[in-house]
Amino acid sequence: MPSAVSMRAMVLDAAGLPLRLRRVARPEPAAGQILVRVAACGVCRTDLHVVDGELTEPKLPIIPGHEIVGRVAALGPGVERFAEGQRVGIPWLGFSCGVCRFCLEGRENLCRAARYTGYQLDGGYADYALADQRYVFPIGGDYSDAEAAPLMCAGLIGHRSLRMAGDPVRLGLYGFGGAAHIVAQVAAFEGRQVFAFTRPGDDAAQAFARDLGAVWAGPSDALPPEPLDAAILFAPVGALVPAALAAVGPGGRVVCAGIHMSDIPSFPYRLLWEEREIVSVANLTRKDGEDFLALAPKVPVRTTVECFPLEQANEALAHLRDGHVHGAAVLMTGA
Repeated sequence: MPSAVSMRAMVLDAAGLPLRLRRVARPEPAAGQILVRVAACGVCRTDLHVVDGELTEPKLPIIPGHEIVGRVAALGPGVERFAEGQRVGIPWLGFSCGVCRFCLEGRENLCRAARYTGYQLDGGYADYALADQRYVFPIGGDYSDAEAAPLMCAGLIGHRSLRMAGDPVRLGLYGFGGAAHIVAQVAAFEGRQVFAFTRPGDDAAQAFARDLGAVWAGPSDALPPEPLDAAILFAPVGALVPAALAAVGPGGRVVCAGIHMSDIPSFPYRLLWEEREIVSVANLTRKDGEDFLALAPKVPVRTTVECFPLEQANEALAHLRDGHVHGAAVLMTGA
């Protein structure tokens, strides 16, 4: 039977509409699920793509949010991985089938039956969130809840993107927001030279990048002082693909890290020639999470966050859309 206990949630009824603060029934965990009392939920650019209708297959109405940190409030039947009160993180990937060829090959990020938190599964813009215990990570270390929240997507997708970039000495990062400010720290820790590209005129973001170890920071329409070995595009701007190809040297790789991007304009073949590559990153695997969460405290990764109360989710999304977030935006429930 539905729970008689209610909770607050910011709900998207249809693409393009503002989220609405509602009281909804608090969910109850079924077999294999845990109920998490949300403490913090990061505001990710993917949330913008869902809210703005650029990702076209959401469950509606939907509670967005997939950078969730909180504590286990209740266990469904058969749950053995976690205990009540334990701090956990819920990421974007919420389910995969486990039997398709992608899952069997360790590429569950490509599973055609996968479902995603805050998109097909209600997410963390709420007081509580449900999750399949198999897709949840324990969160330790000295990170506060707000500091840990961006690790759940900006960190995990950034980590996968960095690994897909190969082993570059000179690494370009286009778009210096939530993911890039984490990746820059990991890359510097690994001895790579980071070149940061921001919106033209965004002196604050360029200074932020240099503070985090970038050897150079400049506008996205400029060439770096020397050819790059690889570039990662976090900004969802298709026009940056040929710009990044022009910035990498022979054999260089351009990694498109977003789940959505505006159309890539045509460009001359000479930009792709000399064995340059363009690849995309899709979602994440649980191994990505395990590897990154083990690495982050060793760096140590320090996240810069701007916190908003849950009921200001629309304001947080607007700040992100306008490029006014320094680091990552995080919603706090007051838990």
